Amino acid sequence: MLRIAICGGSGYTGSELIRLLLGHPFVEITAVTSERSKGKSVSELFPHLCKCRDLTYEPLEKQVLLKKADLFFMALPHGTSQLPVDFFFRHGKKVIDLSADYRLKDPKVYEDWYKVSHKFISTIKRAVYGLPELYRERIKKADLIANPGCYPTGALLGMYPLLKAKLIEPKGIVIDSKSGASGAGRQSDIAFSFSEVNEGFRAYGLAVHRHTPEIEQEISAFLRKSVIVDFTPHLIPLDRGILTTMYVKLRGIKHTKDLYRLYKRTYAKEPFINVLEEGMYPNVKDVRGSNLCEIGFKMNKRTGTLIIVTAIDNLVKGASGQAVQNMNIMMGFDERTALSASGIHP
Repeated sequence: MLRIAICGGSGYTGSELIRLLLGHPFVEITAVTSERSKGKSVSELFPHLCKCRDLTYEPLEKQVLLKKADLFFMALPHGTSQLPVDFFFRHGKKVIDLSADYRLKDPKVYEDWYKVSHKFISTIKRAVYGLPELYRERIKKADLIANPGCYPTGALLGMYPLLKAKLIEPKGIVIDSKSGASGAGRQSDIAFSFSEVNEGFRAYGLAVHRHTPEIEQEISAFLRKSVIVDFTPHLIPLDRGILTTMYVKLRGIKHTKDLYRLYKRTYAKEPFINVLEEGMYPNVKDVRGSNLCEIGFKMNKRTGTLIIVTAIDNLVKGASGQAVQNMNIMMGFDERTALSASGIHP
């Protein structure tokens, strides 16, 4: 059995990791950390995880944890993940980091957007960006995975077939995303209280959201030139789910049937990608609780713009489910183990 430690297990992504891994036949959760909840059982914080009555939160003491696990999931806030990730990685452990600390290859870009300096630049170079549909072969050989952000996951999966074929014009890419409130994490900020979120719908982080450089980094890598995008996230009164709409100009392809052929061919063997039939578009309700990404699109013939829509569960394919998918690939398990490829309707 693969011994698993979850550092930062009292947040939404941490609890989702526990939920998913409880159903994994080849792993055992041997440690879960939380500074605020140390001494409490997991089931005390999350009653639906009733099988975890004997699993108790403990402080993140690196030397103690080093002996308890073979693979570490890091579900800590950005900045605080840097040191423990580097420590466990350098001590020969496999690490999957769900924070933003190792996603951006340029430490200067990280510092500009996150206002934190990065102290482990050599370790950044060893991290593999963990979007399986794009980088599966690299993930297989990796010991350190930078798990993608939720917004970049929805955006990049929607554009990937076009990026791979270099069919997207690099200028004028517009990305518009709507996320449920759990995307902000399990915090007490008044802006995310029920009365503030319920029956509301607002944009936030205009032109400054920290997932922007992550999206630009990956698009630029495929198009082999520096690309800047307009990205605007919105908060909607849902617990979970992200719907992303992208507006792009194409080069060399204009017929819908050719686009469907391209998308179907690109994602033919992907267990967690569902390319919808023409005239159908994603709904976050249909992917709730699953590791699925659904994709639909429409060509606006009047403007020459391709409109792409994706839906994911921000806590699963956008975070913890993708982390488990990465673990499965790294360890040689069936990629689908412990993960659902169908939505759970509320």
